[in-house]
Formats: sequence, structure tokens, C-alpha cells
Amino acid sequence: MKIAIIGQAAFGKDVLNALVDKNENVVAVLCPPDNPGRPEDPIKSAAIENQIPVFQYKRMRDKEAIAEFLSLNIDLCVMAFVTDIVPDEILEAPRFGTIQYHPSLLPEHRGPSSINWPIIQGKSKTGLTVFWPDKGLDTGPILLQKEFEITKTDTLGSVYFGKLYPAGVEAMVEAVEMVKNGTAPKIEQDHSKATYEGWCRSSDVMIDWNNPGVEIYNLIRGSDPSPGANTLWNQKSIYLFSTSFESSNHDNPPGTVTKISDESFSLSVSGGIITIGRVKVDREAKIMAADFVKSHKLKIGDRFGL
Repeated sequence: MKIAIIGQAAFGKDVLNALVDKNENVVAVLCPPDNPGRPEDPIKSAAIENQIPVFQYKRMRDKEAIAEFLSLNIDLCVMAFVTDIVPDEILEAPRFGTIQYHPSLLPEHRGPSSINWPIIQGKSKTGLTVFWPDKGLDTGPILLQKEFEITKTDTLGSVYFGKLYPAGVEAMVEAVEMVKNGTAPKIEQDHSKATYEGWCRSSDVMIDWNNPGVEIYNLIRGSDPSPGANTLWNQKSIYLFSTSFESSNHDNPPGTVTKISDESFSLSVSGGIITIGRVKVDREAKIMAADFVKSHKLKIGDRFGL
């Protein structure tokens, strides 16, 4: 079975290497063009190391890209972290079709930031889906799904790197095996239960200190490490990371500094206290909370969000 992989970055590389380790017949890797002055894409490096031809297109929709892909006579196309729009001519060309990884339990959380939003919304579970892409956005039939718990301390980083990334690589290998064995299902999504969210951007995760503390905490951890929940400090944007939440009763105004330790500082919120371990001021680098306290002369009673 001749396989082509469309992908990029570390996830694409790891899917490629996992399929090679399983002796799958990967005959082509398609990834974005090289970016001058930046390191070679990991999936391209892995393909070259395994002597697999690499095809790089600025736009997969270009006629040249489509024609070249069709000439490869691929049996199965595997999409592993794709940000370009892949045209129907490519999706439908392989003999067995195309499969794609998506880091949510479709039909919930269609869209590009599907790991952030379940955490921000306070959900207790998420998962991954391998599906057959069609003309819609994340609307195609489901091949397989795997479910994972979102703990009360999970962040975007821990959910992705600790759960959805490694399990996603394994799921792609499993899905390819199922296609090869003729056991891969095509289960229609229940579109009546579909949800969609766009990119999770900094403007989407600005902290409203009037909201319940748990909601603020969910907002912070659902955007940690990126794009970073943010508020104001001395008329500058400040992004909060490495946080914890403790329920408590108090009468401090939201956003007030209530405690400063050697490694963190704490802010009051409705129904509790959020402790901050790292911050980023405007476009500066992330720093430890202790360094911020020292450099900005933070003191108990100061307020954020003003």
C-alpha cells in the first residue's frame, strides 16, 4: 500500500517515523516550503534520512501540486498536522482515500484550536479523532476515536504533549493498519451535536476579573503555554502561566495581590486564590514569577487589570 504523508513539524515527523518503523510503504512526504533563515522542517529531515521523496508546495491547491500528487498513484494519504487547504482532487485521489488526525472528540470542537477550548470551557474530558476528511471543515466520517480525562490541573501543554500528541501518533499508525486490513469504518458524525470554535487568540483570552475564579483559572490553563491569558499591569499587557487555584472565602477585590513567596505570587478571584508561577510582560520573554516580583517591585495589595 503506497502511502503519502501530508504534514509538518514534530508531530508529522513522529507519525512518519512510526509508520517507517512499522515497515509501511511511505513513498512521498508533502510539507510546506523551507523558510529562509529557519531550520528545516523536522518531517522533511526525517523523510530525507529515510530516503523518501519530499514535495513542497506553497499552496496545495495549485494545479502543479495537484498534478504531481495525482502522478504518484497513492493508495492512502495520511494528514498529520496540516494547516494548508487540501483540495478535493488530492483528498479523493488515493485508492483508499485520505485520513486525518484531529485533537478533539468530533463532532465537538471542530476548528483549529480544538485543544484549548474544552479546557477553557471547564470540560472534564477531551480526545482525538482520526477521520476521513470531506468537503467540510472537520465534518467527515469517523474512523476511530480515543478519549482522555482533563484533570483540574491540566493545561493546554499537558493535555497535548502528555496525552493527545503521543496517543495521536499511535492512533495514526493504528488507523493505517485498519485501512490496510480492510477493517477501517466510516461512521457518520452526528452533525446535530457539532460545535465549532475559531483560533484561540490573545484577544479571546483577556481576563475579566468579574468572572468566577474557576472560570478565570480555566481560561489561564486552557491558554498555557499559548496564546496566554492576559490582563493589564501598569498599562502593559501581562500573560499568566504555571498557575494553581485554591477555593477560599475572602473579601479582597478581584485581581489583588494577596501573597508573595520565593517562587510565586497570588491573586484574589471570586471564590478563591490563583497562584502564578510564570509571566510574560508585553512582547518580552517569559520569566519566573519571582523575577517579575523583583524587577517590577510587586507588593501585596497591588491590583491587576486596572
